[in-house]
Amino acid sequence: MNAKTPKESLTILTDLVLPGETNYLDNLFGGELLARMDRACSITARRHSRRIVVTASVNHVAFNKSVPVGSVLTVEAKVSRAFKSSMEIYVDVWIEDRESGNRTKVNEGIYTFVAVDDTGTPVPVPPINPETDLEKERFEGALRRKQLSLILANKLDPKDANALRALFKD
Repeated sequence: MNAKTPKESLTILTDLVLPGETNYLDNLFGGELLARMDRACSITARRHSRRIVVTASVNHVAFNKSVPVGSVLTVEAKVSRAFKSSMEIYVDVWIEDRESGNRTKVNEGIYTFVAVDDTGTPVPVPPINPETDLEKERFEGALRRKQLSLILANKLDPKDANALRALFKD
């Protein structure tokens, strides 16, 4: 299976935040933002694997800034690392200033998707070959994040988490 680059899976969704999607403070509901992020990540995982994909976990979400009604919201997702059948997807969320066009990062998240066949059985996915410094940084961090998740789920003995242990060596 040939390696792919993160840019081959890039998904960009841009939409307007409408009044019916906001809370009493006229800011986008967190759940609405999570759904948009999940959709972008799903498309990204499907582009990378060319298979049916399912959300396995939402590993991290940071609601750094509120998103006001009327905002132009852009969700950008790319595969940061591929494992046997799973893919870590890193998603960045931006809003655009109406007058200047400047973009401000308001949110980010890390999702895990699994590629499956028609019966729901996990199937292999192509590896990732990161190109940019940011892609390489996210690629390296993905193994540590996966190992930590497996340790917390009691599926990996901490002494076998070599990537995590390397952080603490002198």
